[in-house]
Amino acid sequence: MQTPTQIVEAFYTAFQQQDAEAMAQLYHPDIHFSDPVFTDLHGAAAGDMWRMLIGRAKGQLDISFGDIQMAGDEVTARWEARYLFSKTKRPVHNIIQARFQFKDGLIIRHIDDFSFPRWAGMALGLTGKLLGWTSFLRRKVQQQSMAFLKQFQEQKA
Repeated sequence: MQTPTQIVEAFYTAFQQQDAEAMAQLYHPDIHFSDPVFTDLHGAAAGDMWRMLIGRAKGQLDISFGDIQMAGDEVTARWEARYLFSKTKRPVHNIIQARFQFKDGLIIRHIDDFSFPRWAGMALGLTGKLLGWTSFLRRKVQQQSMAFLKQFQEQKA
């Protein structure tokens, strides 16, 4: 059986290989995922988010990770994603801090944290730079992202 830090390393290695199926297999069926865009995903929706994001990247995704550490009952990691934002084709270099908790040898809770204003400035250009700090833009991006995920899941079904 893998240790929690080995599971996180396997998760990001699969991400580097753009293997969303391998990533999803490391999630517990009752996974809870959260980040500034996808704030409350449970179960299959978390794996589907990675399937959708990797599919939309169309191979133009570079993932690096490190600083994986056990901290009490959770594992922390730092990872970076470089990609073209699909809607605007603008380059993004997102720096993320992640926290993981485990149950039955799988990831049960995954929380990613990054600067939404910084991300919005890269992904959305001037609009993101001017409005990235507002709850209005954050809610709009969250709603659009959830709509894309729902559409992805319906097409997959």
